Amino acid sequence: MCGRYLLHTAPKMLAEAFDLPDSPDLPARYNIAPSQLVAVVGLKPDRVHCGVALLRWGLIPHWVRSDKGPRPINARAETAATKFRKNFLERRCLIPASGFYEWLTVGRTKQPHLFTVIDAEIFAFAGIWDYWSDESQRVTTTCIITTSANDRVRPIHQRMPVIIPRENYAEWLDSGTTEERLHALLQPIPADQMRVVEVGPAVNSPKNDGPECLERRSATS
Repeated sequence: MCGRYLLHTAPKMLAEAFDLPDSPDLPARYNIAPSQLVAVVGLKPDRVHCGVALLRWGLIPHWVRSDKGPRPINARAETAATKFRKNFLERRCLIPASGFYEWLTVGRTKQPHLFTVIDAEIFAFAGIWDYWSDESQRVTTTCIITTSANDRVRPIHQRMPVIIPRENYAEWLDSGTTEERLHALLQPIPADQMRVVEVGPAVNSPKNDGPECLERRSATS
């Protein structure tokens, strides 16, 4: 799964990576957690140009009667096209990130690890989005699509977020992309394109959202 990630790239770099007309003014985030607002890139109504929006992390499907039920933060690549079919076919998005965290259980403790992509200060998770409304509110939400872990992630966790290659951003967002091709994009990134480091306990609490979350684990921690 993916339950915590970070995004701290320069606005200009974010705009260049996603071909945005303007540089979005987003604060650096080092410990993004479920239920928070997250930056999402998607096609504008003209279906040509991209824009950035802030969506709530935790999907509320449009067909549920109440917003009080489960809010999945992840959708499995193997079942997303059936469980969330309309979203998969019509409401896909990219979720910019600089890295993500996973925890390895060691005895009674959980050791956090930071995963990043080599030579990429920013990359994108595959995502889907939806909106839910009643008489009093309209809520727009998102979740990250996950796949089986590659050899770099597997020692820590059996699942990992789908990372869409930069050259496939437009294809993932394009409403004309075939379902067969969409499934082909939902593969784990090659292990040799990633690095992993152990980080300290600061990231364990979502209350901590500063550079301290990136500090390497000390020998005594």
